[in-house]
Amino acid sequence: MTIVARLCYRLLLIILLFSYGLIIAAGIFPAITWLYSAEEARVRHDALKTHWLKLFGAVLCLRTVVEGEPSGRGALLVSNHISWLDILVIGRCLPACFVAKSDVSGWPVIGYLARQAGTIFIRRGDKRQIRATADAMAGLLQQNRHIIAFPEGTTTCGDEVLHFHPSLFQPALLTQSAIQPVALQYRGEARALAPFIGNDAFVPHLIRMLTLEKIEARISFLPVITVASDTRHVVGAEARDRIVRKIALVRELEPLAIDKKPQTVV
Repeated sequence: MTIVARLCYRLLLIILLFSYGLIIAAGIFPAITWLYSAEEARVRHDALKTHWLKLFGAVLCLRTVVEGEPSGRGALLVSNHISWLDILVIGRCLPACFVAKSDVSGWPVIGYLARQAGTIFIRRGDKRQIRATADAMAGLLQQNRHIIAFPEGTTTCGDEVLHFHPSLFQPALLTQSAIQPVALQYRGEARALAPFIGNDAFVPHLIRMLTLEKIEARISFLPVITVASDTRHVVGAEARDRIVRKIALVRELEPLAIDKKPQTVV
């Protein structure tokens, strides 16, 4: 299939997928909330969100190598941040709520779907809004939910991991919730094209991703950090350090095709 034919075919699938997402968000979600108890509705909402993300990944021909497992109980998962694709890579592995920049809420279609899916939006520099975000995160963690956050606060090309903002760790410390670092990497053609940085806009970037034959990624769920009495600065630094070490190790071993850890491809 030529690149043009692939793009046209996948654009059609994306239109159908987003239409399906709007039906879920505007029609099915409210119906589930009305018909079921709060807990049962949450389970069904989570199942639909994960299902939709898997469909999105299928349209993009996303192939992910998964190492390790997400925490079995509610936890704050913190990852390095490269692209909006990170949400698909992690979100297909477990039901969770995401913490995202407020800019995402204004993206066409995706912004609405993210709001309806329970995404927590944060506006950097707004102390009142940051406190509201922390309260929302703490409430979800107390309900034994998983939260996925990107403490760098921005995306990178994937060659480095920026400083982690410690404020995102405070809700987990207050609720004594598990904190699990997650290392993300893109491979093959996607290593250069997946980063969503600079002046990139969502729609043009999505179109570039649709032209790729496949998108290869690797996600490593690292051991949970025992918070004990550590401060948010200490925990944040430890989480970042573990991610940096894992990324460096994978880069060192991949050329030799050596990796003795169990892996799953999804």
